Amino acid sequence: MIDLSVIITSRNEEFLKRTVEGVLEAREANTNVIINLDGKWADPKLVDHKDVIILYHNKSIGQRAGLNQAIRLSKAKYIMKLDAHCIVDKGFDKVLIESAEKLGDKVTQVPRQYNLHAFDWKCKKCGNQWYQSPTPTKCYMPGENRKENPECDSKEFERIVIWKPRFHRKSDHYRFDSDLHFQYWGSLGKRPGFEGDITETMSLLGACFFMSRKRYWELGGSEESWGSWGNQGTEISCKSYLSGGRLVTNRKTWFAHLFRTQGGDFGFPYPQSGNQVENARKKSREFFKDGSWDKAVRPLSWLIEKFYPIPGWSDKDIINIGGNMPKTKGIIFYTDNKLNIKMAKKIKTNLVKVAKGLKIVSCSLKPIDLGKNITLPLKRGWITMNKQILEALKALDTDIVFFCEHDVMYHKSHFDFTPQNMSKYYYNTNVYKVRATDGHALRVDDCRQLSGMVCDRKLAIKHYEKRLKMLESYKGDKFDNYVRKIGFEPGTHNRPEQVDDCKSEGFESRRPNVDIRHGGNATATRWSPEQFRNKKFTEGWVETKDIPGWGRFEDFFGLIE
Repeated sequence: MIDLSVIITSRNEEFLKRTVEGVLEAREANTNVIINLDGKWADPKLVDHKDVIILYHNKSIGQRAGLNQAIRLSKAKYIMKLDAHCIVDKGFDKVLIESAEKLGDKVTQVPRQYNLHAFDWKCKKCGNQWYQSPTPTKCYMPGENRKENPECDSKEFERIVIWKPRFHRKSDHYRFDSDLHFQYWGSLGKRPGFEGDITETMSLLGACFFMSRKRYWELGGSEESWGSWGNQGTEISCKSYLSGGRLVTNRKTWFAHLFRTQGGDFGFPYPQSGNQVENARKKSREFFKDGSWDKAVRPLSWLIEKFYPIPGWSDKDIINIGGNMPKTKGIIFYTDNKLNIKMAKKIKTNLVKVAKGLKIVSCSLKPIDLGKNITLPLKRGWITMNKQILEALKALDTDIVFFCEHDVMYHKSHFDFTPQNMSKYYYNTNVYKVRATDGHALRVDDCRQLSGMVCDRKLAIKHYEKRLKMLESYKGDKFDNYVRKIGFEPGTHNRPEQVDDCKSEGFESRRPNVDIRHGGNATATRWSPEQFRNKKFTEGWVETKDIPGWGRFEDFFGLIE
């Protein structure tokens, strides 16, 4: 098995041979190199090595297409895109792989970046030597500023290869502006929370990034419709974050990159017209600002909010990407068909009335007449309940999902809520628990129940797919205890058994929902503050028989034995 494939796309790259040899010398893991030669054979000729794979195109297909084709040849667990004019740190692959195993599959890594001092020019007549630049036509003074030497009229110069990192010119943090154009962001490293060996960065330089090969294809690879080249840093960074993952700079290792922005014969190897650049930016805006990327579980506004304030972004810019928020809403309803028939009928009738216009998918153990019904011939239990939820989530086709249960009366204001962060779970904490036998009700300040959860549907699907696998693979004793350690409400605890690390937030509808406690509920109810060891769960304790917006429930619950 190959651990890592370093993918290099090359077009007229004079330093390709040095880059490839440097990777082979620096590697410490089972790493190979896959090169896409895009329209021209390498000059100087590449090393003949068993761990170097060459993909040649006699006509240029573009950097994005070449990158995708080269990665298709890889059999490695991880891939790292690298420009053809770079130096890598000794053991770079081992560091990145070990970090990936700890960080998880959803984290894209970028090594710390240094500038690469590739060569100097030297005057054959006076011996002056100055920093890399286009081929000179006159003699310059020593150093980087390229001040003309008035005392020398030489026209003959030679290039002196230096090939070493400039360790005083490093970059760890990057961003993009409101036009989604790449920018450096060194000041981000001065903010609290952005220190340490692993630090988040808003964007990246397209010269180098590392992720699992599986993850690369989950993100859709490189978008070839965007054009040959350009905006790749924005593409990879937005895909990493908006898919539910992260992007980090790994300061434990580095790469050094040669910048060729001076024009002439020292410019970009891929011809790039203004129209091509604008096309790439237009496509990135469509994907991320307008929200057309179908793999997103977070809007771009989430990413801006995460790093705000950001140079190049204003409050007005954030408002203008508000259209990126999902708008379609739907309901999943799940039941074990054990509820009192009269109560069940009242609750279903109420739900259809107050959720008018919203799609409903119900999943039951016996057929019911509610929205699109899915029937699972299973016995009631924790695994069954999670299967019902997952089946309903997958059958629904809206952006936002409201979780609705068979023993809760929902107020129409509950469905007015719209999540603002697609990586969070939201809970309607305006809920009263009502005892079915006598209509006695209680309320506390921050009651987060699954029956009041609202979130991004894709986020919920991923959560319940993983939750179900955890439950089905559990081999220990005391299964019910394990279920409670996992928790019923996503995002409400930090125990090691948590399904994911997404957070939750509460909201209050204008009028409350009513959770009916009838004796057959999945979880028990404590009717006295003295029953709670942790008193934070009793904050705002209120007992009543008159619920705002609903009135007294005694007559309704008198129907129940």
